[in-house]
Amino acid sequence: MAVSCIFSKIIIAIKKLLRLRVSRIIYLVTAAGVSAALGGCAAGPDYVRPVAPIPVKYKETKGWKVARPDNAAIGRAWWRLFNDPLLDSLETSITISNQDIIQAEAQYRQALALVKAARAGYFPVITAGASYARSRSTASSARNTPSLLASPATVSDYSVPVDATWDLDVWGRIRRTVEASRAGAQASEADLESARLSAQTLLAQDYFQLRALDTQGRILNAAVTAYQESLRLTKNRYESGIASMADVLQAETQLKTTQAQAVDIGVQRAQLEHAIALLIGKPASDFSIPHTTLDEEHEDNLPDIPAGLPSELLERRPDIAAAERRVAEANAQIGIAEAAFYPKITLNASAGFQSSSLSKWLAWPSRFWSVGPAINETVFEGGLRRALTDEAKAAYDANVASYRQTVLSGFQEVEDNLAALRILGEESRMQDEAVKSAEKTVSVITNQYKAGIVSYLNVINAQTTALNNKRIAAQITGRRLTAAVLLIKALGGGWDASALSLNNAASQTQRRF
Repeated sequence: MAVSCIFSKIIIAIKKLLRLRVSRIIYLVTAAGVSAALGGCAAGPDYVRPVAPIPVKYKETKGWKVARPDNAAIGRAWWRLFNDPLLDSLETSITISNQDIIQAEAQYRQALALVKAARAGYFPVITAGASYARSRSTASSARNTPSLLASPATVSDYSVPVDATWDLDVWGRIRRTVEASRAGAQASEADLESARLSAQTLLAQDYFQLRALDTQGRILNAAVTAYQESLRLTKNRYESGIASMADVLQAETQLKTTQAQAVDIGVQRAQLEHAIALLIGKPASDFSIPHTTLDEEHEDNLPDIPAGLPSELLERRPDIAAAERRVAEANAQIGIAEAAFYPKITLNASAGFQSSSLSKWLAWPSRFWSVGPAINETVFEGGLRRALTDEAKAAYDANVASYRQTVLSGFQEVEDNLAALRILGEESRMQDEAVKSAEKTVSVITNQYKAGIVSYLNVINAQTTALNNKRIAAQITGRRLTAAVLLIKALGGGWDASALSLNNAASQTQRRF
């Protein structure tokens, strides 16, 4: 018989087996319905979000410019609030090229696959195949069987079985497994958002620090130019017999020291530039940022950041959402552990064709079938199930503590950066006044030196004070921009927990099964 003909008969025979009687279909449907009804009483506690300490309002918002507590006011592309086109282009490159984000995204896809694998437990496992065996019985076994043959027999066995096994989720073990996998996938998704937000804010911090260094470099270069002029003036006065050699040496020392400081700025700038290259997934050797300073426009473009209410923080920070989802996952693991105390109920079914003759192999009289439930219960396991349940409860308690600690840390970060922005704003205004005063002092003392009223040491002290105040002012501007970035990060960067996938998966699963 041709192979193709045999396969054709096998397919036709399987199709016939699938045409079950109505009574058998009703039996299977009833069994599935009972399983679903009993599955409503899943083992383990139902999940309730843990209570976390939430303040009524932020302490540091006193005197803060009130904005509407609307998360959309920040937006997912929050860096556009700073109105810096170069920063916009760098931030856009992060999601595409940052390897940490790509890794977190792959881990999220892995978690989604685990959810699908867990949901497969709701369905029966059906296997089909074909087998052939030829065997010979012994003479003694042939005599012990009621047969007309007294000699050993050699027989063939042709079989086409279709087997089905269905674990009835009476105690909710599969349901809790799906619940745990779904919560784990949501935690992984929140981790992805945390990785993305961390990379974005770190890039913005490095960028503004680099700009602050460029500003200090500009200040130092301007000071070098001024000190070169002072040295020329001092040498002329020395040659005229008005100034001493000490004045010339002091002027040279001041110039060389400032030039060294300007060179040293380059080391820090190069490191920040390399850090930005790493964040956007580019080799440091192939990446550079042109020198651009922080000016009054950057300082004036500090965005108004709506802090909102503390209770909103629980839904706006991805790290808090991830911690909360891991609590839900640990809670479901308790149900999985407790379900092991109950017996396992399985519905088994088998059908097919079996014959000792090839010609009668797929004939209808050669069919066979069996169906029936099985129940298994572990009688003794040395306390394993109790130990696993205790371990699951301890893991739940640990995750609750981690969640509450994450919430507290979130409130701390918001308060820290609210305070930083408020205090740095006051410091910036005072420092600007100090810079203006120092510049006036330099002008007055320089004129006094030219008139021979004061020594050159007074000029050096005034110039050094003015230079330090200008550098401090540039540092404060950079710190204010960095604090604004960190506040946006502390508030969740425009993210919301409602964006998590699989939020309606539980209800859909209950309706379907």
